[in-house]
Amino acid sequence: PCNCLFLAVCFSKKKSCLKELGQNIILSACGDPKAKPSYLIDKNLESAVKFIVRKFPAVETRNNNVSNWVAVQMLGFSDHVCELLNTIDACQVFFDITVNFDLTKNYLDLIITYTTLMILLSRIEERKAIIGLYNYAHEMTHGASDREYPRLGQMIVDYENPLKKMMEEFVPHSKVYALISLQMVYPRRNLSADQWRNAQLLSLISAPSTMLNPAQSDTVRPADWGYTVTLNRIFFGFILCHGILNSDATALNLWKLALQSSSCLALFRDEVFHIHKAAEDLFVNIRGYNKRINDIRECKEAAVSHAGSMHRERRKFLRSALKELATVLSDQPGLLGPKALFVFMALSFARDEIIWLLRHADNMPKKSADDFIDKHIAELIFYMEELRAHVRKYGPVMQRYYVQYLSGFDAVVLNELVQNLSVCPEDESIIMSSFVNTMTSLSVKQGNNCQYNFKLFLLSFQAYTSVSKASLGLADHRELGKMMNTIIFHTKMVDSLVEMLVETSDLSIFCFYSRAFEKMFQQCLELPSQSRYSIAFPLLCTHFMSCTHELCPEERHHIGDRSLSLCNMFLDEMAKQARNLITDICTEQCTLSDQLLPKHCAKTISQAVNKKSKKQTGKKGEPEREKPGVESMRKNRLVVTNLDKLHTALSELCFSINYVPNMVVWEHTFTPREYLTSHLEIRFTKSIVGMTMYNQATQEIAKPSELLTSVRAYMTVLQSIENYVQIDITRVFNNVLLQQTQHLDSHGEPTITSLYTNWYLETLLRQVSNGHIAYFPAMKAFVNLPTENELTFNAEEYSDISEMRALSELLGPYGMKFLSESLMWHISSQVAELKKLVVENVEVLTQMRTSFDKPDQMAALFKRLSSVDSVLKRMTIIGVILSFRSLAQEALRDVLSYHIPFLVSSIEDFKDHIPRETDMKVAMNVYELSSAAGLPCEIDPALVVALSSQKSGTNPEEEYKIACLLMVFVAVSLPTLASNVMSQYSPAIEGHCNNIHCLAKAINQIAAALFTIHKGSIEDRLKEFLAVPRVPLQLLAASGRYFAKLCVSCIFQIVQESPFLTMDLLESCFPYVLLRNAYHAVYKQSVTSSA
Repeated sequence: PCNCLFLAVCFSKKKSCLKELGQNIILSACGDPKAKPSYLIDKNLESAVKFIVRKFPAVETRNNNVSNWVAVQMLGFSDHVCELLNTIDACQVFFDITVNFDLTKNYLDLIITYTTLMILLSRIEERKAIIGLYNYAHEMTHGASDREYPRLGQMIVDYENPLKKMMEEFVPHSKVYALISLQMVYPRRNLSADQWRNAQLLSLISAPSTMLNPAQSDTVRPADWGYTVTLNRIFFGFILCHGILNSDATALNLWKLALQSSSCLALFRDEVFHIHKAAEDLFVNIRGYNKRINDIRECKEAAVSHAGSMHRERRKFLRSALKELATVLSDQPGLLGPKALFVFMALSFARDEIIWLLRHADNMPKKSADDFIDKHIAELIFYMEELRAHVRKYGPVMQRYYVQYLSGFDAVVLNELVQNLSVCPEDESIIMSSFVNTMTSLSVKQGNNCQYNFKLFLLSFQAYTSVSKASLGLADHRELGKMMNTIIFHTKMVDSLVEMLVETSDLSIFCFYSRAFEKMFQQCLELPSQSRYSIAFPLLCTHFMSCTHELCPEERHHIGDRSLSLCNMFLDEMAKQARNLITDICTEQCTLSDQLLPKHCAKTISQAVNKKSKKQTGKKGEPEREKPGVESMRKNRLVVTNLDKLHTALSELCFSINYVPNMVVWEHTFTPREYLTSHLEIRFTKSIVGMTMYNQATQEIAKPSELLTSVRAYMTVLQSIENYVQIDITRVFNNVLLQQTQHLDSHGEPTITSLYTNWYLETLLRQVSNGHIAYFPAMKAFVNLPTENELTFNAEEYSDISEMRALSELLGPYGMKFLSESLMWHISSQVAELKKLVVENVEVLTQMRTSFDKPDQMAALFKRLSSVDSVLKRMTIIGVILSFRSLAQEALRDVLSYHIPFLVSSIEDFKDHIPRETDMKVAMNVYELSSAAGLPCEIDPALVVALSSQKSGTNPEEEYKIACLLMVFVAVSLPTLASNVMSQYSPAIEGHCNNIHCLAKAINQIAAALFTIHKGSIEDRLKEFLAVPRVPLQLLAASGRYFAKLCVSCIFQIVQESPFLTMDLLESCFPYVLLRNAYHAVYKQSVTSSA
């Protein structure tokens, strides 16, 4: 028995090896089209190729003998198949798909592989050119040709019409028992959706009492028997053995049933075969086949008319069936053990319907196009993936169940069958007893160690008992054969779960239908109810590498790249779709938030006031303005707003994005949530910048408070995304908002920091310099002045304390620091110009510095000065910039005190307790920290840094002298304010319309910064500053002129602003009586002017 069993093993393995060899040859011959040999498209060889093709196979060489690898493999494969078929016929092997399933399946697969290979060979247009060129090359290189070339060339010629040639070859192999046995399988597999529904196919809950009973099949393993493969076997099998169609009604009915359900078959990947035309062309030249031709035409008409709708209804049924199955198994995964057959049947059925649709969508004359456009295909694929995920996740549960099932049930049943055999030879009895003992001894701890060998011997024993001279023939013991089929299936559940998933649910075919694949994906996204299943398409990309073969490694790279590119595209499109929905929701929410802005309540207040005073305003027919919040009042739940639709669509799509944390495609890991996060960051960045509504031509920009309201509404929507997808939206905020505090974002685009900085500097402050806007200290804002040319914006609406606080919220400490640095750069440029003016007047200023107590000499020297008005104007500009900065710093301090009060109070306490004897470098570090928190400092660190860049380093003493003379120049220029009509003081605003009240801040800050840089005494230089204009101002004030007293009040403001000067020092220069009279006169004059 050992020798017989060994021969059966060899026989069974030879069929399997030949089938795999044939598939590998097909893969090599019809692989990726990118691998086409370059010499076939070389123009220099074009004439030679045409000559070889014309003369083929009679190519004139000394020894016509050439082949390439694939062609030689085909020739050898053909020889081995013919030899094996002859052996099978000689042994009179019994085939029945319901009895010896694996043997019959391998036999039919071998024939189909052989047939497919020959058909595909005839479709290779360059086959003669390749062989002929190789012939010449081999002859030139070796001086002799391969001895197989004559047979190879003859095979190429003979198989120009491969089916016709194979029909002649298969005349000796016309026994079709294997094909006839399909009548027990295919009709059941080809039922309509209504019949499936009535039978409650694949339902676990239709019979709750039997839910735990193991699923059994009395005919064949449906999970291993694909619908598509069955069609190929029936069609090609009966074509090759066509004589049976005229003599056996069962065979004819089975063949017609196959012809009615499809119009084309899959040969290899996207290579299809149109069955009706091919069958008609073959039978038209055979005498007595007119009836068969009529049958073919009738079947074609039936396929065109009804096949599309039949398969559409099947897909519809399978969607609901797989959904139910996946839902039940997710709740009770333990049912995967007894109901594993249902799972693999469902996967196989769904896979076949999807492949049928994919194959026929472009290859069938359509009477109803809707039958071939399935917008719900994503749902079916999704539930397939869910079932696959259950099998992978709970694989150990299934393995444990079937190990116990094999040892506790299958072994007992097999033993009873053996005991009940009427005749059982001793050798077969020993083998069967060995099977029973092996199964009985199986345990969970053993795992997969012995499953492979055990399954191999079962298959071999099946082949051994299927030959005609076998002592124990399966043909006479069908129950034993069916039991062996069941045992083989159960062993696969233990050690071949992954292979079973590939066999029953692999959809790598989509790799070769890229256009249809992408079209299905777009249809899925366009239909909101299907977008929740869109993740199925990226998951399908994980299947693609299963269609490669280790014997054809050259195409792995092409298929791998295709899977990566498609997966990346799908995930990117899903994230874009979600981003667009989120953007639309944010737009709606921003619109609603905008309705709550204070500016919109003016009309409501006006109407209320007019109603109270009984004044009629507006037209009678004018509709009343809807109040904010009306959109939330609903009288009918059926009314769906646009916002409702957007939220529904978003929740569906986010379910898909959140379905899996990551997926592995060709050793690359994809994370769907990261795609969404990336797109949200990009869109949030663009939206923030877009909401500023900055127009460079008209210099218009949104108010900071309005932008802040919109940004907060946007962020509220983004925070709600965490309810749908497990993403860290805080990370998005940190990345985007932190970039907006810089001059440019990570993509090199301008941010709101740069936009607002440029607008305040180039628009608002420039108009201040032009005299159209003034700074009002009492209001802490810049205000438009009445001018001939009205400005397009109201300065107060952009510079009051609420707007500056909103600006600080948006820009943050980093952005406000950039704003300060930009302001300081402008101050630095003004100081540089002032120093140039000092250099022009250095001699006069040097004399005036030592002659400030000699009025006559000072007057004479003053007349020699040039550009006096320019000095005051530039200092006023500096003061305006510093006043604006003080507003910004105060707003920043208020904002930070609200958000981080403990940290701000600690910084403030640290600043207030710096000892006077502290080293200046240490003090400047503390000042820099304080300035970043918005706290005012005695010495502005930003201004010090800006002015330090002007130091040349060549002559420090000269630079110090220039700084001292600059303060002298400003001091001696102050009396000229008395001659300026625009210098009139306004108590209401606590300032002047020409902004000279800003001089105090400019003088103090510039002096502190310059003498900190040059390591001079700030107090001494400011004392000198007060002493220089003392005599001229006292004389002017004594004259009683209004503007002279105005200058004295300016001196008081300088001392009041300075942290380095005291009132005692001021009184020593300007008596208190003089100051009091000056203020009284200025105030009295302003009241008179106002009246």
